[in-house]
Amino acid sequence: MKILALETSAKSASAAVVEDGAILAESAVNTGLTHSQTLMPMLCGMLDAARLNLSDMGLIAVSRGPGSFTGIRIGIGAAKGLAQGLSIPCFGVSTLEGLAFLYRGLRGLVCPVMDARCGQVYTALFSAENGGIARLREDEALSIEALCEILAACGAPVTLVGDGSCLVYQTLKEKLPALLLAPPQLRLQRAACVGLAAEAALSAGEKPLPPEELLPSYLRLPQAERELQKKLAGQNN
Repeated sequence: MKILALETSAKSASAAVVEDGAILAESAVNTGLTHSQTLMPMLCGMLDAARLNLSDMGLIAVSRGPGSFTGIRIGIGAAKGLAQGLSIPCFGVSTLEGLAFLYRGLRGLVCPVMDARCGQVYTALFSAENGGIARLREDEALSIEALCEILAACGAPVTLVGDGSCLVYQTLKEKLPALLLAPPQLRLQRAACVGLAAEAALSAGEKPLPPEELLPSYLRLPQAERELQKKLAGQNN
């Protein structure tokens, strides 16, 4: 089954087609334009170049978050619209799990980190082993100090991936000398990894969703809602 995968959770946007563990096509844009401007033209160009059609797809996989609130909404909206138009199901993949899949086929501990602002990062922990990726910790929003305690307890080198990896590495490298920073080509989100993660999950027995049931995973409230709650709390004190 061919899977069309979308990744819009951070600054770059990408689209890919995967099938049976192979990446048939992939395209990415990292120009600073909004994903609403770049995603669909990039997707159509990729399919044309690969001589593929939307009607060839059996599933739409998408990064469901955490990450940029606007980016996630664009990706989820595009996935739902495509799936509804094609009458095929969807599958939402954790952005952090998609990042971990950059290291599928390698060995060691992988810690995806995305800059969540306000002194926090979105993070999780995975083990790359036996040709696959095993989850060790669930997705969460943590301070870098709290993440330091988790990584220190691992007792083995950990590779940081994601758009927050440089920030965390520079902050913690003196405290954690075994900490590793992924090279640039294995550091940022890729739609192909979203597709491969979806394929692995389906092979393990997870079920796809109808488009109307696909939901984002933000991990915390948008900034506007946090500011509103803070304001209301101040009024009540």
